[in-house]
Amino acid sequence: MSGSGMGGEAGARSARSRALAVLRVRSRALAFALLPAAVAVVLLVADVQGRIDGRGWDTARWAVTGAAAVVLLAAAVVTAVIVRARPALSPTVELAESSAPDLYRLVKDLADRLDVPAPSAIALTPDCDSWLEDRTHPAHSVRGRLGQGPRGIPGVRRRTDAAPVLVIGSPFLWWMRVGELRAILAPVVAGTGPSAHPDIASARRFVRGLDAAVAVTSGPGAGRGARLVLGFVGPVARLLLRGCRAHAAEMERGVAAAASERAQTVDYGLRIVAQEQVGLAYAGWDRLLTRVALPAWRMGRWPSRLDAGVVSALTELSRRDRLAEGFASRLGERPACDLLEEPGVADEAASLLAARLFHGGPAEPGPDWSPVDWQHYPEEVVDRKWRAEAARLHRVLDGMGTRPGVEPAAPAAPTLARVLEYLAGQGGRDGEALAAGIEAEVAVEEAAGPPLPSADAWGDSVPLFPLQPPRTGRDLLADHVTAMVCCAAVDTAGAAPGLDWLDGPALLVDGERKGDLGSRVLALLEEGDVEPLRRWLVGVGVRAEKPVRLV
Repeated sequence: MSGSGMGGEAGARSARSRALAVLRVRSRALAFALLPAAVAVVLLVADVQGRIDGRGWDTARWAVTGAAAVVLLAAAVVTAVIVRARPALSPTVELAESSAPDLYRLVKDLADRLDVPAPSAIALTPDCDSWLEDRTHPAHSVRGRLGQGPRGIPGVRRRTDAAPVLVIGSPFLWWMRVGELRAILAPVVAGTGPSAHPDIASARRFVRGLDAAVAVTSGPGAGRGARLVLGFVGPVARLLLRGCRAHAAEMERGVAAAASERAQTVDYGLRIVAQEQVGLAYAGWDRLLTRVALPAWRMGRWPSRLDAGVVSALTELSRRDRLAEGFASRLGERPACDLLEEPGVADEAASLLAARLFHGGPAEPGPDWSPVDWQHYPEEVVDRKWRAEAARLHRVLDGMGTRPGVEPAAPAAPTLARVLEYLAGQGGRDGEALAAGIEAEVAVEEAAGPPLPSADAWGDSVPLFPLQPPRTGRDLLADHVTAMVCCAAVDTAGAAPGLDWLDGPALLVDGERKGDLGSRVLALLEEGDVEPLRRWLVGVGVRAEKPVRLV
């Protein structure tokens, strides 16, 4: 195996030349910091040798020496902040070699075929992407708490190995077949070759240090003295980052081109086919998180088999979408998750991490944050969600029209007819008051919940990635009215809560999903037209005058 793995790829020379350009920015900054000291040394030596004399030269010598000391001190501070600043680290679930020997063997064989160094470790991320991540910074040598699994799956181990860590999107392992995964990972693993080149590695460390320094100087929590120092370091770091940003971007493009060119020798034809699976996996994963997982997270439950769920979601998508026809036929081949010793444990750890990243959930399970499997999802999530929203809707209706200081009347019976009469009577216009009341109550409940984890709790300064923008009052009102209709259907018409892999909570009537309810609810809310919904209720057999069971 070659030492650097650079070989003769077309992008390698471009990457190395751009890396040298980045390093030249660093060298110029160093030269600028040393220039006053060099002038001071020249003046001091000239004075010792008697080449210069007079009060003017003495003043100049001491002025330059003082300036040199100030510049060197400032440069030392900037250097210390850049060196000590901890680069951002992606939150992942580490896979020890003992827990995935076949996957490690596949990656090592792939590295041998590509004639590049093997990655130092493998980790999973709850996303549809794969990349190499350098974790050689000294601050990453301590085991972190991100990705800590609920049943002892170790979190991210900060390493000091020269080779980067291979991060694999966990949905790929469950949806892709072994051959497809190898084809997709080939260009990623091939990137370890350029990463091992000294110039490229040094340039990357310099840019990451600047990024981390900018983040440190922009963060809150520093004392007054620290803010003064960081107030000087920040502009310097930004200036250096601007000077090398374009070169760094071109360097990464060259590295990617070199890795792609080298990977053409491994499963190139299969990779073209497998790329279609990447787009399909992303679509299914996004729908699963936003439509299925998010309602459970809001209820204080986290689905513990998200990666297994994405297979069901994509199989359902294949059934519905002609563009995806034939993709489900691959399921007879060996899935890549078979390369793990305990796929269920890894799936559970990745699912918990997904809840932390996309919802801000707690790091560990607890009484108010418990896992739920897909078999019990309809009863423990869908039914509870509907009844909680129906109860909130009636609480807001009970409170409307009550003046301060006046004892409220006894709550009315929680019937669907009450809701329909109110909304139909308002002509679809004054429902804004009901929507505002629901929005205010939801805001109060969310504020009373546990706070989002701080940077220290994350183990790294990782931001929250919300899946959806905040819901408006009109959206919340539509959800609550729909939930009330579903509760009435379950209690009076023999319907049942269900799970649709692409659309989330679903109402099942005679075992079939009723997907035509949403348009009728919108007609009521936007136009005040209750007749389409009444006809739907009659067709299903819902008795709107009967009280429903609330939470």
